[in-house]
Amino acid sequence: MSIMTDTEIKLQGLEALINALGEVQAERFISLILREPFDYTVWQRKLWPEKSVEEISNLAMKNRIHSSA
Repeated sequence: MSIMTDTEIKLQGLEALINALGEVQAERFISLILREPFDYTVWQRKLWPEKSVEEISNLAMKNRIHSSA
């Protein structure tokens, strides 16, 4: 896995949004995120309050193995 530039990350993120939501809904999602204050760290802490760091890490590793196969 190579290190991506900020521009590459933004382009791939936008492409993922468009693929998942379509162009109109992807643009709507971006405007919603920009419109309200958003603290990623707080959001992550509230995302899976019942799971430990180890459990989340294991799920991420399984997902990565599954998606690269």
